[in-house]
Amino acid sequence: MQDEKRVGRTAGILARTDGATIVYDKLPGDQPGVVFLHGLNSDRAGTKALSLRSHCAETGRAFISFDMYGHGDSSGSFAKGSISRWTEDAVAVCDELTNGPQVLVGSSMGAWVMMQTAIARPNRIHALIGVAPAPDFTEDLLWNIFSTKQKTEILKNGIIRLPSEHDEEPYEISLHLVEDGRRNLLLRERVPIKCPVRLIHGQNDADVPWSTSIALADTIESDDVQVILVKDGDHRLSRPEDIDRLLGVLEQVC
Repeated sequence: MQDEKRVGRTAGILARTDGATIVYDKLPGDQPGVVFLHGLNSDRAGTKALSLRSHCAETGRAFISFDMYGHGDSSGSFAKGSISRWTEDAVAVCDELTNGPQVLVGSSMGAWVMMQTAIARPNRIHALIGVAPAPDFTEDLLWNIFSTKQKTEILKNGIIRLPSEHDEEPYEISLHLVEDGRRNLLLRERVPIKCPVRLIHGQNDADVPWSTSIALADTIESDDVQVILVKDGDHRLSRPEDIDRLLGVLEQVC
């Protein structure tokens, strides 16, 4: 059930059945609408989200972005978040706050959630755009490269703190996130997604190798899949030229 209470000037609150609250920004407009899913330790106030919102406002297209559980203005503990939880919330956003076909745009971890949401609601998805997509990162980019000491620490304490190049505060990675990630792996078998998919990845990405997008493209069943490699692009892909590229891809799939 949508709570009509407003947070600030434009934000709204989606109340979840467990009492959690998901804070979102929404614009009315034409379909297909656009739903933005942010990355790990990010929120709906990032450059890509705000740029997409402005573009949709200018072009009259419906748009929604939201802070995932444990992120930004939404409730919950980040350490208790998981791919399953974030996917459930994304599905709820699509079900309760949007109408008609949607283009999902997912950044990094948000692209993993984007894929799982598309699997859960195939009839609602017009197209997918992944920016530096990071499916399976909990297994391939965390657990599989953890040292024996790090694995012992997270198994003992249930959490490990890792330094971040993008934030002064360390990332708190929970054992819950890693174990739940194993239930949501995508790169090990065919992904039952039939809609158009565009994957944009920087070849200077120091966080998620661009080969991840190639591997993901290979697993998706749709024949309409394109990987766009940006030779000098980093993980964020938030420079003006990166934003222009993203908006151009959005217009192509709409």
